[in-house]
Amino acid sequence: MPPRLRLIALRQFPTRPALQFRIQLQRRFTSSSAAPPEIYDVACVGGGPAGLSLLTGLRNSKITSGLKVALIEGQDLHKNRLPKHASLDGFSNRCSSLTPASVKNLEEIGAWSHASRPRIQPYQEMQPTTIAYMIENTNITTTLLSRLSELGGVDIFSPQKVDSISLGTETPSLDLSSWPIIALSSGKTLAARLLVGADGANSPVRTFAGIPSRGFDYNRHGVVASLKLSGPGWGGPDHKIAYQRFLPTGPIAMLPLPGNSASLVWSTTPERAAVLKSLPEHDFVAMVNAGFRLSVTDLEHLHTMPSGQVEEVAWREKATPIDARSIPQPVTAVQSGTVASFPLKLRHADTYTGERVALVGDAAHTIHPLAGQGLNQGQGDAAALVSTIEQAVLTGQDIGSVLALEGYNSERYAANNAMLGVCDKLHRLYSVESGPVVGLRSWGLKAVDAMGPLKGFFMSRAAGGA
Repeated sequence: MPPRLRLIALRQFPTRPALQFRIQLQRRFTSSSAAPPEIYDVACVGGGPAGLSLLTGLRNSKITSGLKVALIEGQDLHKNRLPKHASLDGFSNRCSSLTPASVKNLEEIGAWSHASRPRIQPYQEMQPTTIAYMIENTNITTTLLSRLSELGGVDIFSPQKVDSISLGTETPSLDLSSWPIIALSSGKTLAARLLVGADGANSPVRTFAGIPSRGFDYNRHGVVASLKLSGPGWGGPDHKIAYQRFLPTGPIAMLPLPGNSASLVWSTTPERAAVLKSLPEHDFVAMVNAGFRLSVTDLEHLHTMPSGQVEEVAWREKATPIDARSIPQPVTAVQSGTVASFPLKLRHADTYTGERVALVGDAAHTIHPLAGQGLNQGQGDAAALVSTIEQAVLTGQDIGSVLALEGYNSERYAANNAMLGVCDKLHRLYSVESGPVVGLRSWGLKAVDAMGPLKGFFMSRAAGGA
């Protein structure tokens, strides 16, 4: 092992078995390309909201706009953009709740003005009370790509996959022995002073850096869909309300979109998720309405039925007292092709930084969706990393050094870890099916509302507090 590589490995993994693992990784991610790599200050793998926000922030800043930056994305970014005059009759099933802090960051980097405003729905009320903006993920990425195009100066490699990542070598003209070398599926190679992993929960960048990610699966799936309601909601078109009910299998949330549309996220067991996805559309609609109106016992029975939920729900609703103003407007239809599901996991990397590597978004952490904070955490990561790189440039530091990146890791790790912990504990609180804690379970987040410190925590995070 070259001396430089040995030093890096020892810093990351002090024990011998872990050191052997790191050596194997370096051999595995070795490029055989003989062509000299193109040199970049920052290369970001991943063109989702976190990666795009990072690059937009770097290009927008007067301090870092001179850096040479690249974006590597396996998907075709142009094909995944929101059509310019997309109809408001349908919405993507992957939507996010942007906090005021995330919107402020998008404003500061000049991106928010590029968003398709008719497709964004502010909402003013939830349990606990807050304000946020429901927006399709495709609208966010399109917004950021539009701003990046306006700023210019980013070399975009899309659609191109990362074939390998290796450490460079020392040459008479340049010492790249600590620099990541990224080999692309096109045959091109890039050398990065700083390699940013915005490449999702199974991050190849994190694997290359030898950073462990710990956590567990919830044995739950999030069922998503785009819905049509009977009306704009009890608050009317100018006062939208988001609803969330906690069930023993997980929360069901109805989040407002423009007009009479809404976005569904229903966390439930894999078996029940499979039942929901198998239902005819009219029975699926009946199940969503039942999720906010009927008892847990009723819902258990409804999930055993292969079909016929419309009639069953109508019959059971007649015998169930319902406060109509405490629940969302009835669902009248589901947008065809939008019912889908994904597994829920909690993961947290041991650190967000290494020698010439930084992680943002899902590459660093994945969270239960009950608080709607996953995308906002990634936005916070991107803003903090831009600030850290700015400070390194101002003080003449090497932007890829562990010392220069220390501030980013210190700031974001603690904040994200707190949010991960609270959401996990809240999920477990509402998953208890017997005992005195069940008395806390009710509609929405009334239990949180009664716990001052916990409510304050969620309020501060929703508003963008540290």
